[in-house]
Amino acid sequence: MPLVTFIIPVRHQANAKDWPALKERLSQTVASIAGQSNPDWSAVIVANEGADLPDLPPQFSVARVTFPPNQLHDLDSADREKVYDAFRLDKGRRVLSGMLSARNSRFFMIVDDDDFVSANIVSYVAKHPQANGWKIDKGYLWNEGGRLIMHYDDFANYCGTSLIVQSRLYDLPVSLEAANIDYVKSMLGSHVRIGNILAERGTPLEALPFRGAIYRVGHSGAHSKSSGLLATYFFNTSALRRPRQLLRNLRRVRPLDRGLRNEFFGAASANNVKW
Repeated sequence: MPLVTFIIPVRHQANAKDWPALKERLSQTVASIAGQSNPDWSAVIVANEGADLPDLPPQFSVARVTFPPNQLHDLDSADREKVYDAFRLDKGRRVLSGMLSARNSRFFMIVDDDDFVSANIVSYVAKHPQANGWKIDKGYLWNEGGRLIMHYDDFANYCGTSLIVQSRLYDLPVSLEAANIDYVKSMLGSHVRIGNILAERGTPLEALPFRGAIYRVGHSGAHSKSSGLLATYFFNTSALRRPRQLLRNLRRVRPLDRGLRNEFFGAASANNVKW
């Protein structure tokens, strides 16, 4: 029984504008997870039949699914709430498929296929195995290819790679077919909703006491259409009109030094990450 299983849902091939780029980012996420300092973990990539995946190291497995493409995947294609609802269903079914294939795990952490996690996640969980789980309230934002990284202190409401939860708290159904649609969307397809649901049940998540993940922003394959750091926090009309806020944002920036690369990028720091 692994202590922590990382679940990495991957979109349908038809929903990827550039599959080779997605595959390259996924390989970097895989390397990040594989850099854990404690070996008591496993990882499951959930992908459609026929999807070309990168070579995977030991402790990774693949759960193949046959879900159709998400017709509302593009945020520009329809009413925004309908788009998010369709996304939650598609992601939630993929996450559930991965969890069902590893339901004997003690904890689950859902990781988006282009993000990075701290090498210290599993080691910390091992010291607190009775906890309900954790929210990564504090993390980092990083522009692909950038040499700077930015502190972000509302991380769990911004990035999907932000929850580590006791598997029993998910109340997993016996099968995918037995799962309630609202359960799939709220418990598995939304990283924002589950925290409130667990708190209302009397099993709240704690705040992880260190910056536990990096959200890669501003690249063409991001479903959230997130803008780059410079455009969002520095070189725009709103930021330039608020010099105090601009200074606060500048104080949140630090170099992406060797220590951070070793903690978050694992083998990817010397393999395929664009600097």
